[in-house]
Parts: sequence; C-alpha cells; structure tokens
Amino acid sequence: MYPYLRMIKEILKFRGAPKLHPFDPHVSHHLCWPWDIDPWMELNNGRTLTLYDLGRIPMAGRTGLHRIARGKGWGLAVAGASVRYRKRVKMFDRIEMRTRLIGWDHRFVYMGQSMWVRGECTSQALLRSAITQGKRGIVPPAEMAAALGLPGESPDLPQWVQAWIEADAQRPWPPEH
Repeated sequence: MYPYLRMIKEILKFRGAPKLHPFDPHVSHHLCWPWDIDPWMELNNGRTLTLYDLGRIPMAGRTGLHRIARGKGWGLAVAGASVRYRKRVKMFDRIEMRTRLIGWDHRFVYMGQSMWVRGECTSQALLRSAITQGKRGIVPPAEMAAALGLPGESPDLPQWVQAWIEADAQRPWPPEH
C-alpha cells in the first residue's frame, strides 16, 4: 500500500519550511520501517522508489511548483527512472534523502535523488518527469521554468544524464516481448 500517512507527514513537516530555489537540494529524513523490508531484511527495491516520492513531493511544495501546477491544472508523472543500489538499508536505519532538480529538455524534467545512511550513499536515482495537462498532453518544461521565474533554457545537463537519455532512446517501444 502507498504510504499516504508518511506523505501527509512530510507535506505538513515542510509546509512552513523556507522556500527553496528550484536548483537547491531538498533534504529529508526517514526511517526504514518493518513494512519497508523484503525477505532479505533490507529495504525493498520497489519501496525505495516509493520512498523517493517522499522527497520529490515536498520539494515541489517548497519550490512553489505544487501551487503553480495546481493553479494551471498540471500533473506531474514519472516518465522514467534508473536506480543504482550500492549499500543495504536495514530495518530501523535512519535515511537522509537528498532531492534536486538537474535540468530539463524539450519534453522532460530531470531530477536526482539519493539515500544516505550513516554518511554513506546507499542508492541514487535519476528520474525523468513529465508535466501533463489533460488532453493537451505533455507541457513543455520551459513553461514550468518560466512559471518558477527561471530562464526557459535549462542549464546544460551533465554528460551522464545525456548518456542515459540517449541510451533510453535506443530501447524499443513497445517492447518486443
């Protein structure tokens, strides 16, 4: 089940927090609960992606994107993700999550997230999100940037992000099997 209570807690916890510039990192803290673990007694890989939501949604609130999106009838949808898992997260570990905007291209917004336990990075995610609006479909990210007071052009995306975009474009869609 989706952790709605945890999400509400994060939203309430950060509603009075200082506003963030869209490129500043949002830092949050979480606990790995018994219902987050898998049979190997570590944070479940699927739950990791769900927990990353607990960083992105409050960040959208702190940057003003959530208010703007609601006013314009925009939705935010994850359109792709790549996660690197490097260290185990065990039950009751305290997790520091770092979330930041990396940039955008003509269709998608790119964000980086990482989880840290006792000063060591346990996982890192690169996410591609689409801003959507009903029948219109995908909203150009330059509109998001303008609404946030940013220039329409993104800063250059790091080479590793560009390489991921290029590699993902090579995957067939729909899948062959």
